[in-house]
Amino acid sequence: MTTTPQTAPAPADPNTPTDFASLAAQPIGYWSWVAHKAVIQHIRGAMARVDITQFQWWILNQADAAAGTGLTREQIRDNLCPVLDVGADTIAQSTDSLLARGWLAADEEGFLHLTDAGREARARTKEVVTRVRGEIHDGITDEEYVTALRVLQRMIENVGGGQPALR
Repeated sequence: MTTTPQTAPAPADPNTPTDFASLAAQPIGYWSWVAHKAVIQHIRGAMARVDITQFQWWILNQADAAAGTGLTREQIRDNLCPVLDVGADTIAQSTDSLLARGWLAADEEGFLHLTDAGREARARTKEVVTRVRGEIHDGITDEEYVTALRVLQRMIENVGGGQPALR
């Protein structure tokens, strides 16, 4: 089903009035970029205050999900590079940092596993992430949030973009 917007586009304006017509004319590229920057800055700032990076957090989650078998450095890299939009070097450096901290350990075959200290760090960080998610979602119902995600997913489809899947 193809629908054509009835509103003519307007230039990006951070001071746009909040009435329907004014907002409907605003460009999604600008507003999704502003939202991305603000949310990521908020998340990374909160994590920095407990001395962990977002990349390290995601690596801890990967290791936790593979608790029985562990993951190789390459598997972690391949799982995370598409969803973090960073290079393999960033993932490798973050993995090295977690190994140096003793939050990850490699077994004799090179598979990485969470240590007790890593599980404790992950639990502490999860509390931060839960709090930050609440701050970001304040005043937004689950229905509104799901609607926003569905709209963004549709826009991604409309422009032929793919959605990276977190393994």
